[in-house]
Amino acid sequence: MNAQVEVVAVGARTPVGLTAESSAAAVRAGISRYAEYPFVDPRGEPVVVAADGLLGPKLEGRDRLVPMAESVLEEIETKIDQKILYGGRLSVLLALPEARPGFSEGDAAWVADSLAARIRAKTSSARVEIAGRGHAGSIQAVEQAMRECSESRDNLFLVVGVDSYHHADTFAWLERSRRFAQPGIRSGFTPGEGAACLALVSAGLRRRLRLPQLAILRRASTAQERLLRDSETGSFGVGMTQAVEGAVAGLDLPHEGVDDLYTDINGERYRSEEWGFVALRTPSVWKSTRYRAPSDCWGDVGAAFGALGSLLALRAFARGYARGPRAMVIAGSDGGLRGAMLLHAPQVS
Repeated sequence: MNAQVEVVAVGARTPVGLTAESSAAAVRAGISRYAEYPFVDPRGEPVVVAADGLLGPKLEGRDRLVPMAESVLEEIETKIDQKILYGGRLSVLLALPEARPGFSEGDAAWVADSLAARIRAKTSSARVEIAGRGHAGSIQAVEQAMRECSESRDNLFLVVGVDSYHHADTFAWLERSRRFAQPGIRSGFTPGEGAACLALVSAGLRRRLRLPQLAILRRASTAQERLLRDSETGSFGVGMTQAVEGAVAGLDLPHEGVDDLYTDINGERYRSEEWGFVALRTPSVWKSTRYRAPSDCWGDVGAAFGALGSLLALRAFARGYARGPRAMVIAGSDGGLRGAMLLHAPQVS
């Protein structure tokens, strides 16, 4: 990947904020949006989730994804002139949930078609496709965008990650799998939802369009983990280690180690143990093994995490509270996809 790819705008909608800036500020302040939700657990009590404040509980599954994704696209439209956004070649790469009870392959196609119809009403030159699935899906989409930039495709890319666990069938599945954080379940997670969009261009195109440089994308790397959560041994972190090593390829380690780490660790023992093995396998990568796991604020946001984790890094750069110029976002999908993405603070003139 030779072309330098840069982030020029970001949008977000989460349970703790309706924009990128408000969501990041809420996480920075430690604000949590956990609340009771009208779905009854086996004890007859309402479950606790993190939910979008503007979407009512009668809206389920795929019908929640579209308004959240449209919201982040609208935010991007306020930050990039629409003549620029829709005036050239535009590629929209979607990261959507993996198939599960409450969200089928047909639902994924429906969401993609709904968003494509909205975008194509504004431009006939847009390409919309599903580029990733699950927690690491946004990172896989960024990896694709960087690869296409290296092939001299002068496109503007929108990477949109969106997910919601809020469907009765999904809740019941999580309960059966003992993954829903409830009394008596030792390592469950709190379901959340959210959406985020990263606008990416090559450095040359950014300069020509006079767009702001929010961060430089150094590398995005994905790999496949073979030992999934149903394995007898648990994960030894092999897939995530491969993704991390791919993301830091070319750095002068440990001098150019990662300053900040954003992860989708959500309270499940499988994911925490995986990170422990990754840290042991890659000691020179990290300035510190401390990490930031925002699931305690907005819940597990699934396929939205890669883009939302990047948002937190970008705002840390912008507001001056990043520990250093290099931040990494890591995430792991249930199906085994592992992703790592390295961002660098904007260059100072």
